Order: sequence, then C-alpha cells, then structure tokens
Amino acid sequence: MEKRVYTPHSNIRKPWLMLGDMLRDIRSGHDLALRLTIRDIKALYRQSFLGLLWAFIIPLGNTVTWIFLNGTGIVSLGDTGIPYPVYVFTGTMIWSVFSESLLAPIKKITTNKATIAKVNFPREAIIMSAVYESLFNALIKILILVAAVAFMGYSGSWTLLLLPVGILSIVLAGTSLGLVLAPIGTLYSDVSKGLPLILQFLMYTTPVVYAIPDDGLTAKIINNNPLTPLICTARDWLTGQSPAFLDGFLWVNLGTIVLFLFTMVAFRLAVPILVERMNA
Repeated sequence: MEKRVYTPHSNIRKPWLMLGDMLRDIRSGHDLALRLTIRDIKALYRQSFLGLLWAFIIPLGNTVTWIFLNGTGIVSLGDTGIPYPVYVFTGTMIWSVFSESLLAPIKKITTNKATIAKVNFPREAIIMSAVYESLFNALIKILILVAAVAFMGYSGSWTLLLLPVGILSIVLAGTSLGLVLAPIGTLYSDVSKGLPLILQFLMYTTPVVYAIPDDGLTAKIINNNPLTPLICTARDWLTGQSPAFLDGFLWVNLGTIVLFLFTMVAFRLAVPILVERMNA
C-alpha cells in the first residue's frame, strides 16, 4: 500500500519532489480519467437524437451563413486561395476544436466540484479527462473534415498525415488556456458565462472565416495572434497547401508546451485553496 505523508508546508519549496508526486498522480489517475471521459461522453449523447451529428451541424450552419454573406456581397472576405466553402468550413471546424478544448477544463472542474471538495483522489485525473474528451471530439471532427473536404473535391495530399499533429497542437493550446482560467472559473460563474463572448471576438481576430488582409491594423492583429499559425497550418495540411506559418507554428507549440506544464503545476498548487473555498 502506498504511504503518503501530508504536511502543512507547500511542496513548492522542493519542486523536484512536487513534480515527482504530480507524475505519480498522473499515472495513478489514468484509469479514473478514462472512466470519467467515457461517463461524460455517454451522458452527452445519451439524450440527443442527432448525437455525434451535432459536431457537423453547427460548423455547417456557420459555413452556410458566411457563404451567403460572401456570395451576396454583404461582406467582402478577400481571396482565400482555396474555394471559399472549403476555407470557411475547415476554419469553423478547426476553431470548434480549440473552443471546446478551452472550455473543457472549466466544465470538468465545475461538474466535479463536489467530488473534488469531499474525496481525496489525484485531481490531475480531471484535467486528463478534459484532454481525453477533447481528443475524442477532435477525432470525430478530423473524420468529418477529411470526408467533407474530399466530397467538395479538395482532398489535399500526403499532408493529411500531418493533420493530427496540427489538431493535437490546437487541443493542447486550448487546454492550456483553459487551465489558466479554470481556478477562477470554478469559483466564479462569470468566467464561464463570459467566455463564449470572448471566443466569438477572438475568432474574428483569427483567419477562420476570412483571409488575412494585406495591410492595416487588422492584418497586424491577425499576424501577431498566436492562434493564427495553429489554425492556418492545420488548414494548409488538410487541404494540401504549403504552410505559410510553419515557423510560427513551431514556436507557438514550444510556448504552448511550456504553458501547459506551468499551468499543471499551478493547478496542483491551487487545488488546496479551491477545496478550502468550496468547503467554506
């Protein structure tokens, strides 16, 4: 039986011990994370008639809207380099992977708030469950994307093999940002209520539904948005284009990995405070 010693002192004084404990908890919480993921996925689709089709319906609805706006001349979306229906559909699908990954940690912690406050278990399992569920949803979207793009006659090339790398990087980026907001979002529901509005604004500063302008303030904002290399590179690999932001993609991924490790450590340190506030 594992022997665990609790002290009133923070493990941050001995970071190597804290990292060792965190890695052990991640290993021991793997089975629990899988069980939580399976439970939540079943609960999500159990009472839904259309089930997994919702992963396709919402992006398709957004695609039709923007195709209508572009086709009627209500808005001018610029030269996208590939057929606009392919551009906007792939963009909205990839963006939905990011937004779901960002919201997943907050939803998971909020849903399991009572369990976290009353039961002693590896809390990293909650975050792992959020990642697993995001990867499951992303896998469904990859299959839909590949099939839909092939149906539209733009099936890409061997670069499709790199698409899972691009999607994984987007899931990691979304989860890392979600972990930054998770402690505050657990205590204050305002975060969860305000995030959809922020995500909507953020989407318009990313080349999801329109091409990057050649110049101007909007072009500067989009080109300096860390999400731009992730979205564009994943889309380019999907449609067989030459990635225009490959260097940025690599740098953003490096920063994302560092951010993810930092937020995992911060989450571990924040859990005792969260439990205390929940039980107050």
